[in-house]
Amino acid sequence: MNYAIIAAGEGSRLAQEGVAKPKPLVDLQGEPMIGRLINIMLRCNAQSISIIVNEHMTEVREYLEGLKLPVPLNLVVQTTPSSMHSFWHLSRVIPGGKFCLTTVDTIFREEDFKGYIEAFENDDLHDGMWAVTPFVDDEKPLWVDVDEEMNITAFRDKGWDGAKYVSGGVYAMTHEAFPVLNHCIEQGISRMRNFQRAMLEHGKHLMAYSIDKIIDVDHASDIATAEGFLGN
Repeated sequence: MNYAIIAAGEGSRLAQEGVAKPKPLVDLQGEPMIGRLINIMLRCNAQSISIIVNEHMTEVREYLEGLKLPVPLNLVVQTTPSSMHSFWHLSRVIPGGKFCLTTVDTIFREEDFKGYIEAFENDDLHDGMWAVTPFVDDEKPLWVDVDEEMNITAFRDKGWDGAKYVSGGVYAMTHEAFPVLNHCIEQGISRMRNFQRAMLEHGKHLMAYSIDKIIDVDHASDIATAEGFLGN
């Protein structure tokens, strides 16, 4: 499995709330957030890891350049207007085959992630498998509608009566996603949620994989929440 991490955000909210370190280097249980992700990926059969950071993240870039990994590390340094554009730049360096993309501030338990990756590695019927969760942590969640077999039927900005899942910010895909991504860029579309909608509009078959709890680190208070979650 190839992996990719979007770590190109400014982390402005954390900085405004007094967190001195860039978001990817914020410690969780004594380990930088991005280092924790990389180590989990290595333990989940990583063949390569591709990461994008913005041009202002010199500390993060130096940290990544100082790593000695047993697999190729493809580092992209590019400031982008949205996570979808970051994904597009990463798509130029992600090797062929199945891959899993996540944002750097998406926090999950390693055992949950391992089960998710194994499920996608053994799946030959879908173009993608999205990690979803019934735990709503995001300020503006993307709601995911599924059928009885957990096939994704729609992505919605607002919940509805009976809504159960939101996107967890973790996406496992095949290279069938790249033509759709290129189309979005060509059409001036932005935001990852609109790329996700485009995947369905282009007839891609996406499955949802439920994980009990996935949280985001957007505010200073989220750091203690994440550490408590992982500690349990």
